[in-house]
Amino acid sequence: MTIYKSAAGAALLRKRYLEALAAWPLPHDDVRVPTPEGETFVRVSGPAEGPALVLLHGSGSNSAEWAARIPALAERFRVHAVDIIGEPGLSAETRPPLDSDRYTRWLEAVLDHFGVARATFLTSSFGGWVALDFAIRRPGRVAALALRCPVGLGPMKKGFAVKAVLLALLGEKGRRKAVAGAVGEPESSPIVAHQLVVSANYRYRTGPFPVFGDAALAGLSMPVYAVAGADDAMVDSATTKRRLEAVGAVVDLVPGTGHFIPGQVDLDFLTRASNGDFTG
Repeated sequence: MTIYKSAAGAALLRKRYLEALAAWPLPHDDVRVPTPEGETFVRVSGPAEGPALVLLHGSGSNSAEWAARIPALAERFRVHAVDIIGEPGLSAETRPPLDSDRYTRWLEAVLDHFGVARATFLTSSFGGWVALDFAIRRPGRVAALALRCPVGLGPMKKGFAVKAVLLALLGEKGRRKAVAGAVGEPESSPIVAHQLVVSANYRYRTGPFPVFGDAALAGLSMPVYAVAGADDAMVDSATTKRRLEAVGAVVDLVPGTGHFIPGQVDLDFLTRASNGDFTG
């Protein structure tokens, strides 16, 4: 089954994404990477000699999510913005089982294509799950992890899903309210408007994301920083914080914030990661 609800929906989302890519703020290279899971689209920016930074977006998203941050990131890093497979970007529609090592083998093939032996990862939501899975299975290839509202650590809030279903019964107004609650943004936000278009045309994964066990997390030997919204309607951020701090990570919960984290609160961590400085 295609990840889109219709051919017209797929064309609309592709058109919107290409328009977003056309507004990319810096020179870049677009690379189509062959992998065991199909072709993967990667947009590369920044100095060729810079340390490798891999960006992994959230579910129902693509690399346009990072456009506003590229100027700051590309000052220091060779930035690889990867469209995750099975999401509404320009990569293959393949969706490997989450309880397998296939996402790890896919991401390994992407790194190998660029000759990147070890990279820092900046991620959002589901992208954090992909990066954590990779870091647990291939710790030697991960220099540091910066996770924004990661899933797979704290349980998903069941009440949110029930509320979203009930609100959807109210039509467009209810769906807007549900999306606004999910991302923690006002109903008038452009982010909410965009997510409404995506949800109308794209099939999100069904079922919960697997939660990483304590033993798996204990194997994370690299520096880890996470930031999450204290008022996240979808993910139990308090549990995320507790479990990551138990394995030595630094975690910030942002008061009054939901699943969408504005700004560049992780930039200091990324700068220190590139310097190899985690002593203070």
